[in-house]
Amino acid sequence: MTVTYLLLARLPEGRLDAFDRYESAVLPLLAEHGGRLERRLRSLDDRVEAHLVSFPDDEHFAAYRADPRRSSAAPLLEASGAATELLAVRDV
Repeated sequence: MTVTYLLLARLPEGRLDAFDRYESAVLPLLAEHGGRLERRLRSLDDRVEAHLVSFPDDEHFAAYRADPRRSSAAPLLEASGAATELLAVRDV
């Protein structure tokens, strides 16, 4: 059963570069774990980014989250100061 998540990242002003470096490191890992980036949207003021991602199942998503390369990129996310929210979502 496919699982879909919506990630919202709220970015402090002036920290977009660190967030982009983090994204460049972790987004390519999605495909290795069966994930797919369905949409990547950013607000016009560059302060909020939204990702819609899907995985074949919860196990694939868990493997992506546990990937050590993702963990090693965590300092970039911390440096960006992004406040993130992850929601499991469904089509309605």
